[in-house]
Amino acid sequence: MFSHVRIGVSDYERALAFYAPLMEMLGLALKFAEPESRWAGWKPADADRPLFLIGAPFDGTHDPGNGQMTAFLAPDRATVARWHAFALELGGRDEGAPGLRPHYHPNYYGAYVRDPDGNKLCVCCHAAE
Repeated sequence: MFSHVRIGVSDYERALAFYAPLMEMLGLALKFAEPESRWAGWKPADADRPLFLIGAPFDGTHDPGNGQMTAFLAPDRATVARWHAFALELGGRDEGAPGLRPHYHPNYYGAYVRDPDGNKLCVCCHAAE
């Protein structure tokens, strides 16, 4: 469905240190990291797309969106819980502990964080336990 999703960050090095281990935990491979251009991208291990990108906004001003969220798919509920805890250790802010959200559907298991720049992230699993 998507070619790529890019979110803005104000501090590239801090964002790379936050996102790199979290993307690795989800099995996403680093496709590139360009410190001189202040952006990086990850992809599925077995495909070139879609890409998840972080980068400094072209105009140099970053404001996290209100109502915007990027959601990552986890292979199981245990990964959701580990990812959420690790994101908090890396400087993220809790926006919703891991758990079932049956109002989405009976097997939706998700967790929510804000990255160090305030971008809202979700990690979720749609499979039954």
